Formats: sequence, C-alpha cells, structure tokens
Amino acid sequence: MMNSPVSNRGLDSPLRVVLLGFAGRDGVREQADRLSRLIRPAATIVASDLAGAADLSRIEADVAVVLGGDGSILRAAHQMGNRQLPVIAVNLGKLGFLADLKPEEVPGVLADFGAGRLAVVEHLMLHCELWRDGAILAKQLGLNEVAVFGGEPFTILDVDLYVDGELVTTYSCDGLIVATPVGSTAHSLSAGGPILRKDLQAVVVSPISPHTLTHRPVVDAADRVYELVVNRPSRQTSVVVDGRVLGTLAPGDRVRVVRANEQFKLVTAPGHSYYQTLREKLHWSGRLPLDGKPC
Repeated sequence: MMNSPVSNRGLDSPLRVVLLGFAGRDGVREQADRLSRLIRPAATIVASDLAGAADLSRIEADVAVVLGGDGSILRAAHQMGNRQLPVIAVNLGKLGFLADLKPEEVPGVLADFGAGRLAVVEHLMLHCELWRDGAILAKQLGLNEVAVFGGEPFTILDVDLYVDGELVTTYSCDGLIVATPVGSTAHSLSAGGPILRKDLQAVVVSPISPHTLTHRPVVDAADRVYELVVNRPSRQTSVVVDGRVLGTLAPGDRVRVVRANEQFKLVTAPGHSYYQTLREKLHWSGRLPLDGKPC
C-alpha cells in the first residue's frame, strides 16, 4: 500500500527526525556526525541512537533516518514497536534490499519528504506468539520472518504446518520459515523460496533442506493464521523472529503467526525502483555472459 506522508506537525514547523544506526558497524558513527550537520539546517533531530537499544515507541517524530544495512532496518523496526515511523533507509553495507539510498542523497530526500512530494509504502509485518499449555509464553513483532530451527543435535526436524486450524502437511527438514515479502529476499531466498514484491499482502512458507522432493515453498494470503508445531523437538529447537531467539520449544508448543496490526513504512525516493534494486543487489541477469564476465 502506498500513502502520502502524514504528519501532525504544522506547515511551518521543522521536520522532526530520529537518527538511527549501529555504531559497531564501520563508518556509521562518522556518517551520523556528517549527516547531523547536513540535516540540522532544515530539520530538528529529536532523538539519536547508535546503540540500537532505545525504546522509540513513545518518540514524537515525523521520520526516521536509518544508517547501515538491512540489519539496521530490522533493529529500527523492532525499536519502534507499535508506533512505526516512516523510514529513510541509507545503505552503508554491501547488500541492502531495503537500504538503497546513498548518504549524500539524504538532505534532498528529507526536503522532498517534508514538502509532501514523496510517497510512503507500507509493508506487511508479522506478529508471532509462542503458546504453551494454553498460554502465551512469548511474543514478538517481525518484519522479515518467523522461523523454527532444529538446533543440536542437528537431526531431521518434523514440523506440522497448520493454516486456519487445518493441517497442511508435516515437513521433514532442518527448519521452516514463514516470511513476509520483505523477508522473501532474506533467509527464505537462500532456502530456495520465491521473491515476492515487497508490497504484496502474502507470506511464503519455505522449508530448509526438506527431506522429500515434493516439498516446495508455498505462497498464501497474509490474512490467514499460520501455526507451526514440533511434537519431538531437540533440546535446542528454537523459534526465531528476524534473527532473534524468541524461545526454545517443548513438545506440543504452538508457534502462531498472524498479520500484525503494525506496518513497516518505507519512504520512496526518485531514481530507485524495485526491479532496479533486484538487478543491482542480486547481480540479476536473464542472459548468459558472452565474454566470461557477469552480465
């Protein structure tokens, strides 16, 4: 879904910016200092966090500028929780499907955003709950994926998949991923899953190293209820949300995944398109090289 930016600030008030990143990554602190100087003449930086630990759900702001890569974007989405700000994503890494702006583009993008000239695309997020004995043991908001991994002693894992209460199948695999369209270019892609356009309202279920050739990734509607059950987990079988362990599984636990009320909001910028990003980040080409060099 694409919307124009909405703000409760006055027309003459400066844009309120949250500056985020992870200082443990090379170049982030230096770029944050540089961008702060460039941003301040036209906007007010109301909060800055380069540790990735602050609770941003109560911050009054218009937009978040996130420096780093897609990992920094995921961290920022978790920090914002149930109050997702529009995000201007600045790529300081190597890949970055979400973060594709260059630092020098930020002042111009901020000016266009503040003037209402840029759209904000809303992306599906997932709400994951770990149920045990009829009660919620843990819960987490996710942008990329919810996954169940086998853990030690690394034997084949049997995962029952239920959709809207109906048993779909039992996967014999190393793990099972339920990914959003944003997450379809992450672990799900490495497991052989399809690429979904980021604004689709769908999820992809991808088994990791399935033991049978008939098990393939499945794409289904985002409005359904997905439940993963492992009846014989290993001692370290875990449910993981966007790379963070939510908990280890006991026999009969249910991992429940539904569409979240929250949506991740990404500011679009001129000159950056979906397929352009795929071509450049994946070195994607449909033809064979004629000279031994990548197309």
